[in-house]
Amino acid sequence: MTSEQATYARVIRRETHSPRSGLAIVLAVILILVCAWLGTEIVLALLGRPALLVAPVDMGRGVVAIGRYPTVPVIIAGVIVAIIGLILVVVSVSAGRRARHVLPSQRSAIVVDDEVIASALARQASYAGNIDPDDVEVRVSRRSASVRIRPTSGQSVDKDAIEHAVTEMLERYQTAPALHARVSVQKEAKVGA
Repeated sequence: MTSEQATYARVIRRETHSPRSGLAIVLAVILILVCAWLGTEIVLALLGRPALLVAPVDMGRGVVAIGRYPTVPVIIAGVIVAIIGLILVVVSVSAGRRARHVLPSQRSAIVVDDEVIASALARQASYAGNIDPDDVEVRVSRRSASVRIRPTSGQSVDKDAIEHAVTEMLERYQTAPALHARVSVQKEAKVGA
């Protein structure tokens, strides 16, 4: 892999995956607030003042005496903390995904927003079916493109022609990850103007 290709791969990765900085900032703020609260409680205890919520001595006694508490609430609290921890680990390890796809190119990095692909597929479906573009709704997800057609009353729609045109367009695009088209025609037609 040349340095140019490595640069393109890095750009593509950055543009198609979302960072976890938002979650990291929220967790850091929560941790800072907890540490500030604990520090305030310790200072208040050293000055002989009443605690804001719980005195540090009482917190320590509560942790030491956890075996004397009823078992069910302690287990429930432990399960809740474990689930929150598991969710945070999964979120931190898994990559976030932006609504974008990559198009093949030897000379550059091409990243296309899913809305652009949806717009092109809607236009292609309206041309292939000889229907109004407002009658076509397209949603693009990670692996599929869903084309929904709501024809005007009294107008017939050739679903196979539309499906062929949309599939052919997706094959030309060669998106990564690959998209598969699903075309559906609603039974309830809208009233023509």
